[in-house]
Amino acid sequence: MANRFAVILAAGQGTRMKSNLYKVLHPVCGRPMVQHVIDQLKPVNPEQMITVVGHGAAKVTELIGEDSQTVLQEEQLGTGHAVLQAEDLLNSQEGTTIVVCGDTPLITSETYEALFAHHEAKGAKATVLTAGAPDPAGYGRIIRNSDGEVARIVEHKDASDAELQVSEINTGTYCFDNKALFEALHRVSNDNAQGEYYLPDVVEILQNQGDRVSAYQTADFDETMGINDRVALARAEKAFKKRINEYHMRNGVTLIDPDHTYIEPGAVIEPDVLIQPGSSIKGETTISQNTEIGPYTEIDDCFIGADSLVRQSVAEDSHIGDRVQIGPYAHIRPEASIGDDVKVGNFVEVKRSNVGNQTKLPHLSYIGDADVGRRVNLGSGTVTVNYDGKEKHLTTIEDDAFIGCNTNLVAPITVGKGSYVAAGSTITDKVPENSLAIARERQTTKEGYASRAKNQEED
Repeated sequence: MANRFAVILAAGQGTRMKSNLYKVLHPVCGRPMVQHVIDQLKPVNPEQMITVVGHGAAKVTELIGEDSQTVLQEEQLGTGHAVLQAEDLLNSQEGTTIVVCGDTPLITSETYEALFAHHEAKGAKATVLTAGAPDPAGYGRIIRNSDGEVARIVEHKDASDAELQVSEINTGTYCFDNKALFEALHRVSNDNAQGEYYLPDVVEILQNQGDRVSAYQTADFDETMGINDRVALARAEKAFKKRINEYHMRNGVTLIDPDHTYIEPGAVIEPDVLIQPGSSIKGETTISQNTEIGPYTEIDDCFIGADSLVRQSVAEDSHIGDRVQIGPYAHIRPEASIGDDVKVGNFVEVKRSNVGNQTKLPHLSYIGDADVGRRVNLGSGTVTVNYDGKEKHLTTIEDDAFIGCNTNLVAPITVGKGSYVAAGSTITDKVPENSLAIARERQTTKEGYASRAKNQEED
């Protein structure tokens, strides 16, 4: 197998997006479109990957990080000029270079691999990735000769009536013999209406000098979709969501309503997970087997164990154990760790806290900056008072403690193992093990008061 190289064109501003965000940074299923391109190129193992940046160069380079080298196209003078910016890094290399647009996030690694393999098997100097378009209007047409090889690429405006009937279109992705690519680029002219240097002209130059130009047609037109405006962005989002959802369903995940289920590409979902409608699974989330999510639940960057239930709730950047019940209407905020066999009921918020196994947080409570032990029961309305206006403080509730309803635990504070806190208490001092803490005003009852008050009102 020949050495492989990749050049990603990501210098354009994308004026039709009408956005302050540079085009290739617009997300598709939660991930910038240029990152999708990089992620799908990695499995074909290019020796070097080079991204050509221009508008928003600093932000695009920051996003890419170490995934790709970058070169700067200071002036946007066309796609051929953009590829030429990688010459200093690649021109001495022997092998095959793929050129991909950074706004084509749906092309898969399988298609890239097939394109490389076809190019290498044919011994071509250039291979064009093509697709059959349901409506080819506006696309360059692939005109093949009697041997099935590419005779020429005809732009829509230059095509004859017969050529306009051809549905096979140029997707703008190519494989080239690396040295032939850069030799031909120096012969590309900008004698056109836009005054730019176009990469497809390389194909014509190679053909005219008798080199073989081939084409590989992918079966999925949607995969080759380029994104130039918000309409195309929405189409790409829909197509990518469908691809992700079908992948999970084929791997044993039940989606009750796939059209109304959103899963980002970084999610790992085990077989026999059930996801109800209206749910969003984002980031690098892992959901273990036999767990049920939703309806109308948002999970972001979480680990969720087996046999759990999260319904009508939000969980972010947290670890949730096995056989946990959450919701409805609970909020698990970042840095929460929920143990096994825990119940987190309706209108409970947990933030930056550890909750031990078999603990119950049934309803209407706030647990923040706390270490809660095993088999603890928190009554309705329990609040860890963690913030003094300047700093956050820790609440510790040890194993087997029982906290009555409407209790305020003013941190820093510890409630000892096996202790009870009476309902309605505001606890400010440490509660020793196996104690009862009561911190409320003693009840005063004035008998007959209501009757006297009523008689006064009648008078």
